[in-house]
Amino acid sequence: MLEEQKSYSFPYKPQWSYLITDIVLLVITFTVILRWFPLKANYPFEKYDHYAVYFTLLWVAVSYISGLYSSVRVKSLKTSSLQLVLATLICFVVMYVYMQLRAERLYSVWLLLSVIGIVFVVNLIFIVVLHGYAYATEIEPEIERAAERGPQGVLQPAKTLDNVQRQNVDENLLTIINERALNYLHKHIDLYSTNTLTLSSSTLFNFQNIQPFRYDTIVNLMPLNQIRGVNKMFGIINDKLPDDGRLVVCFEPQSVRKRRFFTQHNRVWGTILYTIDFLINRCLPKIIMTQRFYFDITGGRNRVFSKTEILGRLVYCGFKIEHEQKLGDLNFVIARRDFRPKTILKRKYGIFVKLNRIGLHGKKFEFYKLRTMHPYAEFLQSYIYETHHLQQGGKFSHDFRISSLGRFARRYWLDEFPMFINVLRGEMKLVGVRPISKQYYDLYSPELQQLRTQFKPGMLPPFYADMPTTLDEIQESELRYLKECQQNGTLKTDWKYFWKICSNILFKRARSK
Repeated sequence: MLEEQKSYSFPYKPQWSYLITDIVLLVITFTVILRWFPLKANYPFEKYDHYAVYFTLLWVAVSYISGLYSSVRVKSLKTSSLQLVLATLICFVVMYVYMQLRAERLYSVWLLLSVIGIVFVVNLIFIVVLHGYAYATEIEPEIERAAERGPQGVLQPAKTLDNVQRQNVDENLLTIINERALNYLHKHIDLYSTNTLTLSSSTLFNFQNIQPFRYDTIVNLMPLNQIRGVNKMFGIINDKLPDDGRLVVCFEPQSVRKRRFFTQHNRVWGTILYTIDFLINRCLPKIIMTQRFYFDITGGRNRVFSKTEILGRLVYCGFKIEHEQKLGDLNFVIARRDFRPKTILKRKYGIFVKLNRIGLHGKKFEFYKLRTMHPYAEFLQSYIYETHHLQQGGKFSHDFRISSLGRFARRYWLDEFPMFINVLRGEMKLVGVRPISKQYYDLYSPELQQLRTQFKPGMLPPFYADMPTTLDEIQESELRYLKECQQNGTLKTDWKYFWKICSNILFKRARSK
């Protein structure tokens, strides 16, 4: 698991959370046993109070001396287990001798065995969880990246392969991809150029060995679903490509994987098997306590990726999406090197999301929502602006970033309940213009931008009162609301809009998209 090192040097700084948890555990154990253990004493708490204090002090002292409270990040699970066994044996022997030396022998041996047994088992579970957490959150060694660079072009002019070499290229590629995919690659890149590198590899070492700036196009035909360290691979290739160099990758999207389950099985079995596959290959790699175990067991193979996640990863790693197309069971993406990201870190995705929004006086604040989009969706904002159109409500038409559960949550406003946190923090109010990102804000007229920053945004926007259908109508709706706030006051205006919004939601079935 973790690399074995010297576990501790005495004296050492204990893990206070572990020590305090241990004391609380002992107190609870004695309380439960003295309350329900079949003892002959009429007043067990009075009889065993000193005994419990002695045992607790002894246990804490022995555990500290044995190194049980030292950090789990500098020792193995085996070492922690041996320390626990040692502390348990010493405490049992000392307390048993103490009981035997008492002339009256007032204390029950069975009580001692019960306390020792419970404390040992619970501590063993606790240290297993601690080591599991330490292992799961241990920082993996970073792939060494090239030093910061200035403008850099390809090292040598491109040459064209002769006819025999061209035929060999096509024949080799047809053993990996179908003819349709090959035609797609020929249409968008020059496969016959000596400055185009085509390979099918899941090993990061192969990409590290590429000569920097030797190729202006790198094509990897190994589906990304089979690669551990996708972001690391993108980062390495980013360093190897010259300015404006291109990367071509492919992957099996989540939709294809889902369809395969339902075409190969009936609806019931398809649903069951797809759910199991989704939990294992989609959820486990995202959960902090299971992701490293998952990758160590599977090697990162057979992962589930959405289109959103792959495109977002590419943008996050310094590429700009040029073209993407679904060909059979695989999606192909052509991306151009745009910039060199300073760092490429692991990103964590839970059920809640914090988004930067523009609020009162133009100040940015963190806006809370339930996650409704696929991972890495936040990096595709500009790409969506360029390739999609705004629909009714000021949102994008056919926004593929939204997950199936996310669409359901949005339809019934489940995703907006966390906004009450922003209301309680004084950053938002119940009725008001929708909190928007900088990209949306820049689309608005200067007059509306200025008015928007004079009032807090709200959970219930005037959109649901007026039901506009275009961006211009949305701006007019918000402008009317904000000017009315100026003239009649926020409280009176919000009260009027609140009941109109409720009426449209309840009787005209206005819904979030």
